[in-house]
Amino acid sequence: MGNEVKIEINSEIGELEGVILHTPGAEVENMTPQNAQRALYSDILNLSIAKKEYSQLSGVLSKVSKTYQVQDLLVKVLSKDNSKQELVSTICKHEDATYLIDELLSISPKELANLLIEGVPLKRNDLTSFLSHERFSLPPLYNFYFTRDASISIRDKVLISRMANRVRDLECIIMEAIFKHSGAFSTTTINPLDYGCTNSTTIEGGDVLIARDDILLIGNSVRTTTQAIDFILRQLVAKNDKGKRYIIVQELPESPESFIHLDMVFTLLDIDKCMVFEPVILKPNRYQTVQITIQNGKVLEIKTVENMLTALKSLGMDMKPIICGGARDQWIQEREQWHSGANFFAIGPGKVIGYARNTYTMDEMNRNGFDIIRAKDVLADKINLKDYEKFVLTIDGNELPRGGGGARCMTMPIRRKPVIWK
Repeated sequence: MGNEVKIEINSEIGELEGVILHTPGAEVENMTPQNAQRALYSDILNLSIAKKEYSQLSGVLSKVSKTYQVQDLLVKVLSKDNSKQELVSTICKHEDATYLIDELLSISPKELANLLIEGVPLKRNDLTSFLSHERFSLPPLYNFYFTRDASISIRDKVLISRMANRVRDLECIIMEAIFKHSGAFSTTTINPLDYGCTNSTTIEGGDVLIARDDILLIGNSVRTTTQAIDFILRQLVAKNDKGKRYIIVQELPESPESFIHLDMVFTLLDIDKCMVFEPVILKPNRYQTVQITIQNGKVLEIKTVENMLTALKSLGMDMKPIICGGARDQWIQEREQWHSGANFFAIGPGKVIGYARNTYTMDEMNRNGFDIIRAKDVLADKINLKDYEKFVLTIDGNELPRGGGGARCMTMPIRRKPVIWK
């Protein structure tokens, strides 16, 4: 019990102390052009290159923080008979594959963890299975390297997501088991399914940003519905906090697919700087920004505001926007946003990670006081990060972005130090 890490996330930018990762593996190669769209990919990945790129992310994070791998945590869950039985039964019932329960329970924890992530091949031992077009009894978890989405750390609790697409449900089931049964973390999980929420209540971690301990930013997107945001609102109301708390909701376009989450158009970089995709966040458009104020167990006010930066400024967070793709050419902005140019992950105030390929965005960051540092140089010990006050660590991104996400999407932080706000 004494070794459990207490979950504590009160901002997007506090110095990182713990983060959950999942290195992409064989599950990615279990995808074909025929099922890529169903798996929510726009293209299939070259795993060998993707793993090299991912090693830059995991490598630099290991230098600055405690890192946890989903697969290792899952082995811990499966090493306990009770939690193994519970997880296997839950997964098999969800996938209408209860006939697999006894077989899976007989498999060692490490091998079983591999199967639950990489997929359980379909045995063609009767006519139905022989004629089936499926390859797996339990599907590969193609998207699991985007650990951000399946669970959300908010203060000292973890909200279990409800994915908009059924192909990702097992990620949520596994993450809830990890937080409950791995023995690695001390927290309370909140699952909308336990509150009778309907299928219209979907929420994913890419849409939830913790701006400050009293301010949540939530995207109303194709993945996160208003019903889900109302669920979070009810949770905050139920806390009956005396101090005011705020939810700032940003409506997002339904297309293109690069707009799936708020963190694809807006991320926080420092105590006074943020990255924005200008056409959605700052320019006049039909997508509303709504501010909700909560106090003493009541909703005090719901109102439309000009944009997210205006709302944040009114709450004491005066943020300078840095433009994804630079401010001169919307065509370049659109190209770099498509490849996760607005999707940054902070390891501390003014210290962030992003894709090197978005060169116009990096130039804009540099003009705003951020040194541009290659992750490769940090891993080769050519650079000491302590010598730099503000920086962007750049990782190669030729294959990883094909899955539809960036550095924030690939990281699920579980602990950060408090931020000293000005």
